[in-house]
Formats: sequence, C-alpha cells, structure tokens
Amino acid sequence: MDEERRGNDEPWREGGDPACWLNAVCPQCGRMRERPDDGACEHCGARCDDTGEPEPDRDRDADGRARNARPRDGLGRPLPYGTEGVARQPEGVRRTPDETLAEAQRLLDAGMPFHAHEVLEDAWKTAPPGERGLWRALAQFAVGLTHAARGNAKGAAALLSRAADGLAPYAAPPTPYGIDVPGLIAWARSTAPGPDPVPPALRGPAR
Repeated sequence: MDEERRGNDEPWREGGDPACWLNAVCPQCGRMRERPDDGACEHCGARCDDTGEPEPDRDRDADGRARNARPRDGLGRPLPYGTEGVARQPEGVRRTPDETLAEAQRLLDAGMPFHAHEVLEDAWKTAPPGERGLWRALAQFAVGLTHAARGNAKGAAALLSRAADGLAPYAAPPTPYGIDVPGLIAWARSTAPGPDPVPPALRGPAR
C-alpha cells in the first residue's frame, strides 16, 4: 500500500505526519526526518533506533511498515528480547478530552512522558478535524519531554519547537479545555530541557 493510500485510509495522518513522533527526530543529528521508518536518516545517514543505538532488523507488519515488538523501558527505549519491560498504554482507547488531559497529566507527573504521548496520540487520531492540530501538538510536546528525559537534547529541542508552532493557533482565550496553551508555548520556546524537565501543567490553575 503506498503512502497516499495510507493517508486516505488514516485521516489523522495529516500532511504525511508519522503515526508516532518518537522516531521522527534523528537522535544523531537532531533533525526532523521525513521518513523515519525507512532506514538511514536522509540528513546524516545514521541508521539507528530511537535511542541512538545501531538499528537492528526491525519487525514489520503485512504492509511492510516498521513496528517494534521488543519490550521497552519506562521511557520507551527498546530492551533486549526476553527482558521484562514496562507495559505500554493500551492503544486506541477513546477518551473524552477531560479524561485524556487528566490521564496524560498523571503520567507526566509520574515521570512517564513516553506513556503520556501515547495517550495524547490516541486523542489526535480520533479528534474532529478542527482539533487534530491541538492534540498533535500536545503529543509532540510529550515526545519532546521523552527525548529530554533520555538525554537527547537535540531531539527534545526539535520536537518542543514543533509543538510550540502547532499550539500557537490555539493560544487565544478561551483556550480549548482550559489547556494552558500560552504557558506551554512559552516554556517550549524558552527552555533548553535537561534530563529532568519540569514543564507547566497542561491545564492552567483555573478553567
């Protein structure tokens, strides 16, 4: 199945966006990749998984798209087969916006931005067209935090910048669902996140 058909079958893939932003940044050069599942980075030529390690042979689905059945740690990093990993969030769960924000915040507060990004990606994939950009940007924000927690400052900066740009159209009050859009944008654009980033809460003090 070609990319154009996949885009039509999966309307949340706006503008060719990947199903998961975690692999969209090259961990070696820090630049955004156009086709993160297609082997070497088109910018620097590195062939590595999303941790920066040399990429092993990848699991692929029936359409040839890469997937990874390996267990992962609490930040989503692949572990050796046979290792006990940290359970991922169930995929495809439909939540209300309030439920999504509450669950994502719980995971962020627990130091689990990788899991928070999975919750926010579920919202992005099922959101009405007018809200997809909002949830996509929030998912990118969580992926930026994941890269920061892994020590990948370049990847973190790239995703947080992309998230800030995506949130900008939603900054005028009243912001959707009480999300602190201006605060998230300001933090993403002004912060050089270290390994323990502490972003503002997704929602402001008052809704």
